[in-house]
Amino acid sequence: MTQIIEQNSEIHVEARSAPSDSTPVPDDVSAPQPSAGLPSPLPEAITALPAHLERLADQARGYVEAASSPNTRKAYASDWKHFSGWCRRQGLEILPPNPHTVGLYITACAGGSDTGAGAAIAGRKPNSVTTIERRLSAITWNYAQRGLPLDRKDRHIATVLAGIRNTHAAPPRQKEAVLPEHLIAMLETLPRGTLRGLRDRAMLLIGFAGGLRRSEIVGLDVGRDQTKDSRGWVEILDKGMVVTVRGKRGWREVEIGRGSSDATCPVVALQTWLNLARIAHGPLFRRVTGQGKDVGPERLLDQEVARLVKKAASAAGVRPDLTETERAEKFSGHSLRAGLASSAEVDERYVQKQLGHASAEMTRKYQRRRDRFRVNLTKASGL
Repeated sequence: MTQIIEQNSEIHVEARSAPSDSTPVPDDVSAPQPSAGLPSPLPEAITALPAHLERLADQARGYVEAASSPNTRKAYASDWKHFSGWCRRQGLEILPPNPHTVGLYITACAGGSDTGAGAAIAGRKPNSVTTIERRLSAITWNYAQRGLPLDRKDRHIATVLAGIRNTHAAPPRQKEAVLPEHLIAMLETLPRGTLRGLRDRAMLLIGFAGGLRRSEIVGLDVGRDQTKDSRGWVEILDKGMVVTVRGKRGWREVEIGRGSSDATCPVVALQTWLNLARIAHGPLFRRVTGQGKDVGPERLLDQEVARLVKKAASAAGVRPDLTETERAEKFSGHSLRAGLASSAEVDERYVQKQLGHASAEMTRKYQRRRDRFRVNLTKASGL
């Protein structure tokens, strides 16, 4: 207890001794910046290369960029900008990495004062623990890319973060599952006579039956090695189709069998979309243009999957007990994965494989509808 009090005193002392608000602090350091707004992934010693090695350096930068997803890079860039802006307003230096400064920053995030000069702004909600942890990861990553590691185990960070978790941590807010009866109702809201309707039907059915993430759905190509940004491809067979997809844990094969009727068969839905959209090569799901009559070459963004699920759930009146705002918050692209995990009446290990989970425990977290008391330890113990 004494150590924590001393630590907190040190943090407050440093805050009082910080430079005045008039001290200029740049939003970012003077490291080379690529288009994504992130620091150069190569140290200065490597970037100053002979001309004949520049091509290899460019390839190395590309591989470093491919080590994380575009969404992660975008979030890290936004978080770094948020942190550097807060430092500027408080008159604190960004460099070198200072655990005291980072400790103060995550404290401000937890208290809802991360956008102002001091006290929390009225009506502004504090950042969640998950958001604070992501911001801390982004700060650590950005410092590491500049060759300036931040010690997250320093007591000015670790103890403050532990206190934030103990004080503000809350159970995760799970997305609502799209169950089979919901999905059928959602499909009925999509027009069968338009390209957009056919595309959306195929996306919903494949996303549900494959238990795919939204980035995995839009990342699919018609065949293997067809685009540089591909996250997988499909192979249509007599009894179904095999989706080879690159997820968070690497490559996996997902088998999607044919449905009991053409109206709910993901294979039929995909074949119909590909035939009428005249897609034989490249991205599987694309933008529909020209008042719904043409199909463009561009791949859909993964946000489109979330928008589709929200819109279709609303149009179908899924969960009528919810308001439109609540329904928009509870349904997302993740609802398709949760729906498969909750409704597939098969051995749990098959669902685990389909979703690409490393453990059965993770798969159970996706199950919204299951017999929680199938194993009754109360009766088993003799009570």
